[in-house]
Order: sequence, then structure tokens, then C-alpha cells
Amino acid sequence: MLKYVMGLALPVSACAAGGGPAVEEAAGRFFAAVAAGQGAAACALLTDAAARSLPEPCATSILDAGLRGGPAEEVAVWGSEAQLRLPEDTVFLHRGPDGWRVRGAGCRPQGDRPYDCEVSG
Repeated sequence: MLKYVMGLALPVSACAAGGGPAVEEAAGRFFAAVAAGQGAAACALLTDAAARSLPEPCATSILDAGLRGGPAEEVAVWGSEAQLRLPEDTVFLHRGPDGWRVRGAGCRPQGDRPYDCEVSG
């Protein structure tokens, strides 16, 4: 799945100026870890709040969440927040002192309501 999320030219919002590739790379590492069955590595790429949103242990729960990457369709960055759209998923990321981390995955739009996410924090 890494090859689908990383290395693609994505439309990046004007306010993203340079943040798109780093967001794409972080999401790619996350989905590659999930696809490889490396739950601990995937959990290390979550924000603390997102990791806490999963039942213990995170390393097992993240693999059971049914998350799948896919070809990146769009990335938008607003300061320290980002959204990456995939065909069957929307991923939210937050940039902290350690770089970009996933704060929401397995997210689906709910019309006017907030996204419904398998992992959120």
C-alpha cells in the first residue's frame, strides 16, 4: 500500500505550500505498517489521543480496525492540520514536534455531521 500513498503527484491546496509531500509520506508509513502487520509501528505513527481511542493493546486493535490505504486523491494542509483523501478512506494528520502523525483514519463523511472514524483523536 505504501506505493499508492507515497510518490504520487497530488493536488495540494494553496495554503499547503510544501506540506503535502510530508503528509503523504507520513500516511504512507502508517498504511505500510498496517499492511505489513506491524501494529506497534503503526501505533507509533498515531497521535497520543488517537492511540488512546483504540482498545488496548493498540498494536492489536489497529490491525483489527480494517484500515486500508489506496491511491492518494487529494491532500490539504492548514497549518499543523492536514487531510488526505483516499478512494475508501479519509485520513487526518496533525503536525507536532515529532512531525506528522495520524489523528484520524478509517474516516467516512457523514453529510453535515463530523466524519465517522475508526481511529480518532
